[in-house]
Amino acid sequence: MTESLHTVTPMPAARQPGCPFDPPKELTEAREHGPISRFPFPDGHQGWLVTGFELVRAVLADPRFSSRRELMRHHPTVDYGDIEVPPAPPGEFLLMDEPRHGRYRKPLIGKFTVRRMRLLTERVEQVTAEHLDAMEKAGPAADLVTAFAKPIPAIVICELLGVPYADRGRFQENIDKFLGGEVSDEELYAAYTATQTYLAELVAAKRANPTDDVLSDLTDSDLTDEELQGMALILLSAGFDTTANMLALGTFALLRNPDQLAALRADPTLTDQAVEELLRYLSVAKGFQRVALEDVELGGQTIEAGTTVLLSYNTANRDPERFPDPHALNLRRQNGGHLAFGHGIHQCLGQQLARVELRAALPALVNRFPTLRLAVPADEVALRPETADIYGVKSLPVTWDA
Repeated sequence: MTESLHTVTPMPAARQPGCPFDPPKELTEAREHGPISRFPFPDGHQGWLVTGFELVRAVLADPRFSSRRELMRHHPTVDYGDIEVPPAPPGEFLLMDEPRHGRYRKPLIGKFTVRRMRLLTERVEQVTAEHLDAMEKAGPAADLVTAFAKPIPAIVICELLGVPYADRGRFQENIDKFLGGEVSDEELYAAYTATQTYLAELVAAKRANPTDDVLSDLTDSDLTDEELQGMALILLSAGFDTTANMLALGTFALLRNPDQLAALRADPTLTDQAVEELLRYLSVAKGFQRVALEDVELGGQTIEAGTTVLLSYNTANRDPERFPDPHALNLRRQNGGHLAFGHGIHQCLGQQLARVELRAALPALVNRFPTLRLAVPADEVALRPETADIYGVKSLPVTWDA
């Protein structure tokens, strides 16, 4: 392993022209050299990049690798110098280890079970049908992002958490800014601050007048207002942005693979498999960081305590040792077990909600519009940059025969 150890630098800034669904070539080439590579950070820190499925999964399950924000001192594309990184605010449990992480996650587990999320199916189907009706009435052309992909998960997560419908646009715009990777640091901070201010107001309102929603339920606990505010931020962000980008990018991928689109239309029983394959193939949550708390042996290498490790979900989900013909979109693929929702204690809490939304919305869209197609050449579709936390399309112009 040591003889063929690969070094990746710099971190890729874009995907290959004509390959919007594939990981950047630098990451794919790193995986071809082996599942773990050296990664020099811009500030000089010597870290690691893990691109193989089994090793990414191993790190995610290993408590010797930390998610604590205050340890994340090194950025893959920016040298921040000696800036001190504070711990994650109360409630923002994705950037915490046990036991703090469990304090916030455990009260939520029962509210996002498979059974509870399946009970939402009828409502998701109703919201989807309303937006398809509106598209059909206004068509035969639309930006699928604004007409379909964003509003459906936004409405569902708002209703689940008890966010008033009238406030949906307010939080949606700000979340776009601090997750989209295309605004200045000042704009990002302003959007984050505005969202926190809004959530503080929302938590206070739920305390005063509880309604039938997750956030109101949580007010009947020992969690503080500040903690509830942080938890709401995580749930709103994750519950909206990831699914919105999966809906838009998933449709784009299907339109670029007409044989797979035809298979989905022809066989409704294929829906569950199709959703899992799209999750694997696209991996919109591209990866995360961990920091070694002690020396750890990984893939034949010693990861020293304090070293930052980048985990590449999109190459792990294209690992040929796990998935035969990994770069092909195959809706009939049998070998599941992807890492699109992560693994271990931080595995996505809302994964069943995302599945319900994708299973309801994607087939409904492609069946409602049998002639759905891109309204611009594929290489003109505007993509989110690699610096975005969640990958996807900024807009997706589509049309169909009236």
